[in-house]
Amino acid sequence: MSTLNYYDDDDAPSHPVQKNHVVRNVLLILLAFAVIAAGIVAVYTLSLATSFNTKTATIESAFPEEATRPTRAPAAEGAMNILLMGSDARATDAGVGGVPTSADGSRSDTMMLIHIPNDRESIYVMSIMRDTWTEIPGQGEHKINAAMSLGGVPLVVQTVESLFNAPIDHVVIVDFEGFKGLTDALDGVTVNNPMAFQSRGSQGEFFEQGNITLDGESALKFVRERYAFDDGDYQRVRNQQLFIRAVMSEFLSTGTLTDPGKISRVVNEISPYLSVDEKFDAGTVAGLGLSLQNIRPDDVEFFTLPNLGIGTSADGQSIVVKDEAAIAEIANALDEGSLGEYLESVDLAEAGA
Repeated sequence: MSTLNYYDDDDAPSHPVQKNHVVRNVLLILLAFAVIAAGIVAVYTLSLATSFNTKTATIESAFPEEATRPTRAPAAEGAMNILLMGSDARATDAGVGGVPTSADGSRSDTMMLIHIPNDRESIYVMSIMRDTWTEIPGQGEHKINAAMSLGGVPLVVQTVESLFNAPIDHVVIVDFEGFKGLTDALDGVTVNNPMAFQSRGSQGEFFEQGNITLDGESALKFVRERYAFDDGDYQRVRNQQLFIRAVMSEFLSTGTLTDPGKISRVVNEISPYLSVDEKFDAGTVAGLGLSLQNIRPDDVEFFTLPNLGIGTSADGQSIVVKDEAAIAEIANALDEGSLGEYLESVDLAEAGA
C-alpha cells in the first residue's frame, strides 16, 4: 500500500540523505510563501515591484514546445500550477551557477508542485521525490531529477507535465543561500520546540525546550539536525514543519503585512536568490498575491507524491518506485479541480510527520 508522507524525498528513512538537500526542501516552501507575501505588498508599493523585477533572474526558455504540452481541463480553468526547483545558485539561459536551462550535467535536487485552485481559497504544495523513477520524454526511464541534466528546465517542465497531464504555468528556481537573509529579514521566527537538543558539528548549538526564537544561522541548524534524536529523520521532519508553520504565520501576520520596512527587507533579501520564467514578473506576482489575500497558514496543505517505497532499477540504481494508481488519481483531481477532496479521501494516519 502506498503512503502519503509529510517527509520529502531527502527524508525517507531508508534512503541516503545529504544535509544541504534537506535545507533546500525547507527553503523551497519558505520562498514560495515569500513570493506570495511579496505579491500582496507589491500591489501597493511600486518600489517593491521594481526590486523584484530587477533583482530576480529570468529564465527566458523555461517551457517546452507548445505542441508537446497538455491543455487545462475546463473544470480546472483559472487554477495555477507553479513548479519550484532547488539549486545552489540561480538559473538563467547562460547556466549561471551551474543550474542550466539547457543540459550540462546538472541535476535538480528538489522539486515541488504548488497547486492553487481557481477559487484561491487554499494552496497545495506537493513534494516530488528526486529519485522517483519515471519516463523522461525522449530519454527513456530515469530518476526524475535527471531531467535537468538531460534537457534543462524545459525538459523538467515537460516531464512533470507528462506525469500529471496538467500544464505548468510558472517556474521558480531558488537558491538556498537566501534562507539566512530571509529569516533575519523577518527579525527571526519563534517556534515551540518540543524537546531540548544539541545540534552536531563544530558550530553546534543548544536548543532549549519551549518557545525559542531562531535567526538565520540558528534556523539552519534547527531544521538540519537529525543525529540528536532517537528517531532521527522523523523528529527532523517535525521540526521542519514547526519552522515552516512559524515562518508562514510571520509572513501572513498583520504585523508583517502592515510594516512596509519589514516587507521591503524580505523582498530585497529574497529576490536575488530567485530565477523565474519570463511571465512571472512583479505584476503577475502582485495579482496572485492579491487573489490570495485571505489565505492563512491553515489553508495551506503540504504532502509528498505517494510512492511504493525504495527499489532498484534494472541498472542497479537505488530509486523511488512510483505509485501509478495514486498518480492517476492526482492527475484526475487536478483535471477536475478537486485536489482538496482527493487529499481528504486519503488516509494520512501513516504520514511520516
